[in-house]
Amino acid sequence: MRIIADLHIHSSYSRATSKEMNLATVARWAAIKGIDLVSTGDFTHPAHFAAIEQELEPAENGLFKLKDSKHAPKVRFMLSTEVSNIYKQGSKTRKVHSLIFAPSIKAAKKMNSVFGAKGNIKSDGRPIFGFSSIDLLKTVLDSHPDSMLVPAHAWTPWFSIFGSKSGFDSIEECFGDLSPHIHALETGLSSDPKMNRRISSLDSITLISNSDAHSPSKLGREANVFDCNMDYFEIMEILKTNDRERFLYTIEFYPEEGKYHADGHRACGVCFTPEQTALVSGICPVCTRPLTVGVLNRIDELADRPHDFVTEESVPARHLVPLVEILSEIIGYGTGSKKVQSEYERLINEGGSEFSILLDKEKSELTELAGERTAEAIQRVRDGCISIRSGFDGEFGAISISEKLKEPVPARTYQQRLY
Repeated sequence: MRIIADLHIHSSYSRATSKEMNLATVARWAAIKGIDLVSTGDFTHPAHFAAIEQELEPAENGLFKLKDSKHAPKVRFMLSTEVSNIYKQGSKTRKVHSLIFAPSIKAAKKMNSVFGAKGNIKSDGRPIFGFSSIDLLKTVLDSHPDSMLVPAHAWTPWFSIFGSKSGFDSIEECFGDLSPHIHALETGLSSDPKMNRRISSLDSITLISNSDAHSPSKLGREANVFDCNMDYFEIMEILKTNDRERFLYTIEFYPEEGKYHADGHRACGVCFTPEQTALVSGICPVCTRPLTVGVLNRIDELADRPHDFVTEESVPARHLVPLVEILSEIIGYGTGSKKVQSEYERLINEGGSEFSILLDKEKSELTELAGERTAEAIQRVRDGCISIRSGFDGEFGAISISEKLKEPVPARTYQQRLY
């Protein structure tokens, strides 16, 4: 069976996260999006973990469902959380975010007990620890043989395993002798699998994509599509073996839209390609401070393969634009406007789910459902016939389906990307 899985979200107990990110609302929005399996998020936080124990019950092997599931009876939850480790290694301060998956309440409790003794797990849904990534991985593996750690948004400049500001140059440098237990990494919104495959040392690593949602409507902006049973252990086996038969594809942001794709300074209005950054020796021409080096540049730095490298061995990726953003451009109003939201709700009610509309329906079906202009826009997104203004230094990029974007920051068609 096809399973669309979003395995990285946050609860309302995380900083800068919507108060609506509770389990019931997440399940309802997962059904709207067409997501079959979703993360609980933040199982390290005592209050959210109490809600997990109170509101969820065991479902299929290692997974959970709402006890009161009348609004989303088919949605399943996987126990997962994100943690931040900030520590010194090799005379440099490292800041690494990691995803953790657990197969049982017992395993999650065991981890929480250790985490609570070593740090503060009450102040934030994504706790900050002062011990190393190696010690974190030890705790995860000790909780249960099938618990798993996956480096989160692996290229984000400030908080990731490969980040330009505080990361490492390899998995081995970060996790040492325990590196064989790292089977997957999350590519993040500002990169996609093709970019990551330029680095041969990641060939055996499974690349996953998730929304990292902080509000319900952002669920599914990236996701994973499996052909397997609804089973925690089977999904972990797919990730461990990079099984291309059962891992059908990832659903991706166009990576330029991610807020750390290019280099630059948001406050100075400076957005550079890696080539432009090299010309100024990495220094902002406006304020003369070092530029924030983005994901594209950092991958260039570590890559041992060319920009146009492709391999048929990789799990495919399908790049999408959220339906509400497509409607916003077609209707000419903001994504939160009454006109756009009303049309979005109509299409979901009549079309089944957002992913059903974006992934599955033929153009003729889309035309009948949404009209010729919206159907054409969805098809253009599928074909990559769009223009993108790159995100940089914490500012999301912008996509135009119908016309080229204007300066001041670089814009190019997706099919002419540097990589």
